[in-house]
Amino acid sequence: MQPLYIALLIIGYFSVLILISFLTGKSATNATFFKANNSSPWYLVAFGMIGASLSGVTFISVPGWVEGQQMSYMQMVFGYVIGYAVIGLILLPLYYRLQLTSIYTYLETRFGYFSYKTGASFFIISRTIGAAFRLFLVANVLQLILFDAYGIPFWVTVTITILLIWLYTFKGGIKTIVWTDTLQTLFMLIAVAVCIVMIKDQMNIDNLSTYISENKLSKIFFFEDVKAGNYFWKRFFSGAFIAIVMTGLDQDMMQKNLTCRNLKDAQKNMFWFTIVLVIVNFFFLALGILLTDYAATHEINAHKDQLFPIIAMSGDLGIATSLFFLLGLIAAAYSSADSALTSLTTSFSVDILDINKKETVKEQEQIRKKTHILFSFILIATILIFKYGIADNSVIANIFTAAGYTYGPLLGLYAFGLFTKLNVKDQLVPFACILSPILAFGINLLTKKLWGFDFEFFILVLNGLITFLTLLIIKKNEHATN
Repeated sequence: MQPLYIALLIIGYFSVLILISFLTGKSATNATFFKANNSSPWYLVAFGMIGASLSGVTFISVPGWVEGQQMSYMQMVFGYVIGYAVIGLILLPLYYRLQLTSIYTYLETRFGYFSYKTGASFFIISRTIGAAFRLFLVANVLQLILFDAYGIPFWVTVTITILLIWLYTFKGGIKTIVWTDTLQTLFMLIAVAVCIVMIKDQMNIDNLSTYISENKLSKIFFFEDVKAGNYFWKRFFSGAFIAIVMTGLDQDMMQKNLTCRNLKDAQKNMFWFTIVLVIVNFFFLALGILLTDYAATHEINAHKDQLFPIIAMSGDLGIATSLFFLLGLIAAAYSSADSALTSLTTSFSVDILDINKKETVKEQEQIRKKTHILFSFILIATILIFKYGIADNSVIANIFTAAGYTYGPLLGLYAFGLFTKLNVKDQLVPFACILSPILAFGINLLTKKLWGFDFEFFILVLNGLITFLTLLIIKKNEHATN
C-alpha cells in the first residue's frame, strides 16, 4: 500500500472524528467534558468501551502472543467476567450513590485527604504508562508503514499522534469520546472480520471452527505446572483482579460509565460489554492462529508484535486487508488513547488541582484546558522514553506487568475501604502504597530465584494483598463512621 494512500486514509479518518467533535462540543462546559451531562445512551457506552478496553495493543499484541503462549490468554479473559461482575454489582452502585466525577473522591470520604491524593496519583502514573505503551506500539507501526517513507523522524510521528487526539477531545471531552469510540470500535471489529476471512480464503480453509479447534496452538487451559506464568488459576484470578483495577478502579473506564443516565443503565452497559468482550477476544486469538500458520506456510519471518502488521501490509492478502488493518489499528489505538488523555485531565484537575473549589467557571475551564495540554506533552515524553528503553517482549505483557505494580495499591485501598469498617492513619497511607510494590517486586524476584515460581500478572494480587496488610498495621482503633 502506497504511503500516499495511507496518508489520505488517515486524513479522511480524522476529519470524521473532528466533525464529530465539532457536533458534540457545541456549548460544551466542564460538566460536558467530565461527565457528558449524564446523557449518554448506555448501549453506545457499552459498544464504545469494547474498543477502549481492547486498544491497539490487543489488535496487534494478542494475535502475536499466540505463537508463544497458544490461547492461554483466554484464561485471563474468563477471569475478566468475574471482575466485571464485581464492578457492576459493587463499585457502580457506590459511585452512583456518591454522585462522583472522579472515582477517587471515595477515598477521601472513606479514609482522608492523603489517601485520596495517593489513590489519584497512582492512577495518573499507571494510566500515563499504560496509554504511552499503547501509543508507542501504534506510533511504531505508523513510522514503519508511512512516516519512514517521507523521512519523518519518530518524535514527529509521536507528536502528530498526540496532536490529533488533542484536536478532537479538547472541547467536548468525554461526550465526544462516547461517540467517537462507538465509530472506532465498529471499524476495529470490521477489520478483524475482514482479515480472518481473507486469510481463510488464502489458506483454502473449508471449516474455520474445525481448523481452529484442531490446531496445536488452540490450547486454552494450562493446569500442568503451577510454577509457570500461564498456569490456569494464576491467569484466571489475575484476569479477575486486572478487570477490577483496570476498569472498576480506573477513572478512564469508569468515567464513561458515569455518563449514563442512571445506575440501571450503567449496569446494563457493563453486562453486555462483558459478553461481547469475551467473544471479541476469542476472535483475536483465532486470528493469531491463522496469522502464525500463514507466516510459517509462506516462510515469513515475523513474530510477536510484528506478525500482524507485516502480513497485513505486505499486500499478499490484497489491498482490502491492508486498508482494513490500518483502519482497525488506528481505530483501536485512538479509542483507548483519547479517553486516557481525557481521564488524566479529569483526575488531575479534580483530584490534584481541586478544580471544583475554584470560584469562577472561567477559572475552572482555564485549569482544565491547561491540564489537557500538559498531559499531551507528558504522553509525548513518555513514549519517547519507551522508544529507547522498552524490553523485547510483547507490549501487552509490559502493560499487564506495569498494571500489577501501579494498580496494586489501589486494589488494596479499595478492598480495605469496602470490606472492613476500620480506619487508618491517613498520613501513613502514601508510605504504605509506595512500600507495597517494592516488596512485591522483591518477593517475585526471590520466588523465581529459589523455586522458579513466577507470579507473572498475579503480581497485582500480591501487591494488593501487601497493601491491605500494611493498612491493617497502620489502622486506627476507632471504626469508620461512613
